[in-house]
Amino acid sequence: MATWLNVFHKFDVMNVVDILLVAFVIYRVLLLIRGTRAVQLLKGIIVILLAKGISRFFHLTAMNFLINNILTVGLVAIPVVFQPELRRALEQLGRGGFFSLSFTTADDGQLRYMTAEVVKATQVLSKNQIGALLVIERNTGLSEYVETGTDIDGKVSSELLINTFIPNTPLHDGAVVIRGDKLLAAGCFLPLTDSRDLDKQFGTRHRAAIGVTEQSDSVAVVVSEETGHVSLAVDGVLTKDLNESALRELLESLLTPKKSNNFPFFGRKADSKNG
Repeated sequence: MATWLNVFHKFDVMNVVDILLVAFVIYRVLLLIRGTRAVQLLKGIIVILLAKGISRFFHLTAMNFLINNILTVGLVAIPVVFQPELRRALEQLGRGGFFSLSFTTADDGQLRYMTAEVVKATQVLSKNQIGALLVIERNTGLSEYVETGTDIDGKVSSELLINTFIPNTPLHDGAVVIRGDKLLAAGCFLPLTDSRDLDKQFGTRHRAAIGVTEQSDSVAVVVSEETGHVSLAVDGVLTKDLNESALRELLESLLTPKKSNNFPFFGRKADSKNG
């Protein structure tokens, strides 16, 4: 009893703050890995830790030795297995106010022009059921994906975007990458999402759109070749079946610079919408 009284006697406001911070970090980590393969891996780790506790309680020496060695190997394996999730976490931390470096140098007028041209192009592509994938860079640089495609470095226009995705032309496969009002490259290869929750009707373009927005803060616009429906991906969340006005509003809200004192790491993840 005296021990507990001694603990409570030393308990102060900073201890409360410490506990709340740890709880918040754990909460954010759970949000980060939600819907990824890391959830199943985390369950496996919990099972191993429970088995370790049981083996120690019942003095199962051989089992305890085996589990200890598994955990030792796991300390080396975890950074490799969780590489995508760790990368996402570090990138989100890097988008904070003290460290963020904006690669998009376009002013509001250029962004509005680019948005209008992208919306116009997607409507034509959608009407003709021509598949397309457009990735718009924000703060996280996309140079590694630009290098996988063909350099264009031209001013964005609806005509250029439409002609790029015309079937059986050299650059119709892959994605185009846009920075400000410039189309940097076409035919770019993007990472595919590992999510198993994605609707089976979505193909490689939609998986690539989600994949690139999971690994960066970019915005991806997809036109389905099968249905002509337009979708938008951001932060790994896909918003489906957007009409012209809804697409324009979403792009303007996402691409217009906003002054904020909040760190993106502490922001709320976008909700999935069905349009």
